[in-house]
Amino acid sequence: MSGESEDGRHSEATGGRGLYGDYISNPLMSNDASDWSALHDAAIHGNLLSLQQLIRQGQRVNLLTMNRVTPLHEACLGRHASCAKYLLEHGAKVNEVTIDWKTPLYNACCSGSADCVKVLLQNGAKPLEECDLASPIHEAAKRGHTGCVEMLLNHGMEIECNNKYMGTPFYVACENQRMDSVKKLLALGSNVNTAKNLESPLHVAAKSSNMELATILLEHGARIDSRNADGKRPVELASPNSSLEKLLLQWEGPSSLKQLCRLNIRKFLGRSHFTSASRLPIPESLKEFLCYR
Repeated sequence: MSGESEDGRHSEATGGRGLYGDYISNPLMSNDASDWSALHDAAIHGNLLSLQQLIRQGQRVNLLTMNRVTPLHEACLGRHASCAKYLLEHGAKVNEVTIDWKTPLYNACCSGSADCVKVLLQNGAKPLEECDLASPIHEAAKRGHTGCVEMLLNHGMEIECNNKYMGTPFYVACENQRMDSVKKLLALGSNVNTAKNLESPLHVAAKSSNMELATILLEHGARIDSRNADGKRPVELASPNSSLEKLLLQWEGPSSLKQLCRLNIRKFLGRSHFTSASRLPIPESLKEFLCYR
């Protein structure tokens, strides 16, 4: 192998940062990634034929690197569902964790492979991790991988799972300004007002001067009068005389009857409001209005 480190091999998939933290070197090995096996290499590059041949030759399916990374971790990071499926069929541990508490499911959500997520869940992957720092659904929401988010929720993951470090998946999506995740989570029933340390999603939108995010939050019932840990309302965090400040000021005071009706009907229908709204005996235009279409 070349002198490329194990951590460096994942920089592209993780935005330039190593997925597994600092590489742990072994004094009995060279400075190269000496514990990186051919099986890991085949898995991350999606070389199924090589993977099959190596396993037939006796390579251990759950072979660990110094960072406790398995070939299954790599197949999921590389978005190779066929390799992941083959490894699982041959005894790969579906919930194995790295030194940073990252599971194959976390890697699949990191790379955005809904196919890998599906295979893992079908084989017993746990949607909720033991470590709050490595939550698959938060990672998927953070990166805008809505297919992974929806699959986890359909598998029983709680949409309002509140991580003490990151808040809810919806909060993470707002914090990272991933509008695709924001819209998907709202459509699936996320609470628009769930805060992290008293900082609401609308506070986040105001601080980041994100007009689109603020508008969507307000339309979905974000509280204009919520206060953060410093006692400030969202409007007080917006740039003075900005379009965002004007927008927030326009929403102060009582909501319109139309807005109140939409919010209360959606609340009554619950998370299934999209499906339920389509069955209501009301004009199509009203169904569109209820679903923000």
